[in-house]
Amino acid sequence: MKITFYGHASLGIEVNDVHILVDPFITANPKASSVNIETLKADYILVTHAHQDHIVDVEAIAKRTGAVVVSNFEIVSYYEKLGIEGHPMNHGGKWDFEFGTVKYVNAIHTSSFPDGSYGGQPGGFVIEGERKNIYIAGDTALTYDMKLIPLQTTLDLAILPIGDNFTMGIEDAIIASDFIECDKVMGYHYDTFGYIEIDHENAKRKFFEKNKDLMLLEIGEFIEL
Repeated sequence: MKITFYGHASLGIEVNDVHILVDPFITANPKASSVNIETLKADYILVTHAHQDHIVDVEAIAKRTGAVVVSNFEIVSYYEKLGIEGHPMNHGGKWDFEFGTVKYVNAIHTSSFPDGSYGGQPGGFVIEGERKNIYIAGDTALTYDMKLIPLQTTLDLAILPIGDNFTMGIEDAIIASDFIECDKVMGYHYDTFGYIEIDHENAKRKFFEKNKDLMLLEIGEFIEL
């Protein structure tokens, strides 16, 4: 499993020959100017919620690639009206896709499209694929529901928001990693704009002091599990 960071909360995931994008917010992010969405491959696009900084490139990429949008019922319905194929899910549900099993889990946040229409309830994804299991939290506060995840899934990596203000900050993300019983964390949703700028060294140090590993990737950088 290969995971590439495209800035903010945007990810690319490769499982065997299947390409998955998560929350593509690239063309409107100056920090991601090195990423050309016309070259990105996508068989599926996972969307955690409907805020602009998570969906701005969904339509363009899905129409170019034919990718299936996977999200809550309301978001999938929105894109189906635009002629885009979707797979609707809701909290607690899971589905076996060609790349692995996806479970849509709770997140504490808000969700509306840029035009103000309802985006359903936000969520995160637990993906079990290629003998590796990851948790993509989406935009969320720290929530006790995270404790449910390790009851069913042993995680190899957790991708957690750490920018604070709109989501968890560093301290809450450390607690979240305890709740989900995963000490290997990739941070995201930080530095894109002033409200969520962080001190990288301080963040890594705080995780290290709790015997945890925080990875802060450069845009375009990837890891392999």
